[in-house]
Amino acid sequence: MNYTISKVPVRPDEANNFWRSIPTDELSYFLPQSSDHRPRTEVRLCHDLQGIHGLFEVEDRFVRCVRTDYGSEVWKDGCVEFFVEPKPARGYFNFEFNGGGAFLVNHIVDPTRTADGFKAFARIPEAIARPVRVRSSLPPVVEPEISEAVTWELEFFLPFTLLENYVGRLGEVAGQTWRGNFYKCAEENSHPHWAAWSPVDDFNFHRPDCFGELRFA
Repeated sequence: MNYTISKVPVRPDEANNFWRSIPTDELSYFLPQSSDHRPRTEVRLCHDLQGIHGLFEVEDRFVRCVRTDYGSEVWKDGCVEFFVEPKPARGYFNFEFNGGGAFLVNHIVDPTRTADGFKAFARIPEAIARPVRVRSSLPPVVEPEISEAVTWELEFFLPFTLLENYVGRLGEVAGQTWRGNFYKCAEENSHPHWAAWSPVDDFNFHRPDCFGELRFA
């Protein structure tokens, strides 16, 4: 799998109908542990000098989001995720956003599972993650579950400076190829599901060996 991250001169919120010009890709691989609910999920990415902008668009049902704190278990809610590895052998970042806009991010060097998370990782402090911007079309809390069809969007911005705190200077990203994956999941609702952009071969999203290529235009 590969996706080209468009280069843009302005931030998305400074241009009318901006996202229409950015190529879309779909998260079409559903893990077999999923229920029969298979929400159509599309993602778009672009970059400017400051960082990466992204937009998830989800045609969903059975949406539930109850976690509002940074670093909480947002993957149990209706959730979209972006895992990104800027440099080989320097670890990856798991940005996980629930539909209400709460998120978490870690820097994971060795994703081998342990009792407290992973064999080698760092929980990124909220103060360092504060420059991440998130905007969702859903309210912060969705409870009770929305059972009828609903389309929701989540837009995010990830500054390069946050990544550089953990992997070193990135330099000019135009022309670089990174690795990563996109996911859609919901664990604590009536119809659990787990979807990926680049397929994973077991019930585990933390598989950097299954990441696809992200090419910066």
